[in-house]
Amino acid sequence: MLVSLLAFLMTLAGGLAAMRVRDHRHLVLGLAGGLMLGVVAFDLVPESLEMTRHSPLGVPTPMIGFAAGFLLLHVVEQAVAIHRAHEEEYAPHVHAHAHAHVGKAGSGGSAGLLAASALVAHSLVDGLSIGLGFQSGTDVGIFVALAVITHDFADGFNTFTAASLNRGDRRPAVALLLADAIAPIVGAAVGTLVSLPDAVLAPYLGFFAGVLLYLSAAEILPEAHSVHPRVLTLCATGLGLAAVLFTVGLAH
Repeated sequence: MLVSLLAFLMTLAGGLAAMRVRDHRHLVLGLAGGLMLGVVAFDLVPESLEMTRHSPLGVPTPMIGFAAGFLLLHVVEQAVAIHRAHEEEYAPHVHAHAHAHVGKAGSGGSAGLLAASALVAHSLVDGLSIGLGFQSGTDVGIFVALAVITHDFADGFNTFTAASLNRGDRRPAVALLLADAIAPIVGAAVGTLVSLPDAVLAPYLGFFAGVLLYLSAAEILPEAHSVHPRVLTLCATGLGLAAVLFTVGLAH
């Protein structure tokens, strides 16, 4: 429980960092996109594949969850008509009836809230992993806690960024950031009492990876590159990828 408090502080630190750089929003979004891609490629997918023992129709269950998560966010976005056409940010877009196409206020916001909520659930599993790790032994618990704490900064950063995407009201983002910070503590408490089989955790991690990939590729990175100089934004994205790769390598 004491170790999970460090995860709480690191998550808040990541969210506060995202709040304070609003004047460089394109760099924030570029970095967040790189962090999300890195978490998917270097952390979630490899970890879920290591845990899985089932392959229905020859496909590992985490990859089925991955496709389901990606598709779910796409369906939700289309069903509520919240996808913003980014072309109007590159050049004026006029329809045949001569009215300019204007993006809807708050477009993409619901998708961002959904992804931020998924991050909260992921942080709950992180805390659960800490509790289960210490059940296996002090050395294992410390190793798991180190891995969780080192990427919780990115979790807090991504939670606030995703929840505030295309939204003027910061209150939902702050509330989800606080929930994301508290989640590891709750998970660690639960992890001292119960255990979850890998057969459940593996597909969940794949599902969560699909949600993050969709948000990064369809919302955050296009928004980051819409109007600002792209070289610096690309550098920020590359920095995010490298940071996650270094963190995962350090944890292992």
